[in-house]
Amino acid sequence: MSAWNIVLLASIICVGLKVAGYLIPAKAFEHPTIARIANLLTVALLAALIAVQTLGAGQSVQLDARVPAVAVAAVLYALRVPFVVVVIAAAAVAALLRAVF
Repeated sequence: MSAWNIVLLASIICVGLKVAGYLIPAKAFEHPTIARIANLLTVALLAALIAVQTLGAGQSVQLDARVPAVAVAAVLYALRVPFVVVVIAAAAVAALLRAVF
């Protein structure tokens, strides 16, 4: 199976999951626990993606310039700095650390 076949198959599966999500009745999400899980699941998945992309290097954990850059981005985001400034500052921190070390 080529890479394009895998991409097409994954795309079809994603579209199928999205369509299945629309078919679930709204009543299913009215329970408080289910509603809370649905609200927090996206944030949890995004946090996991950020952690894997920041700390992962193959099968191991690697600490490099990405960690301080993400920390700077988190602090600036908590201070409600505009998103473009957060991205530029985080990229500048990573570039500076990579240039120095």
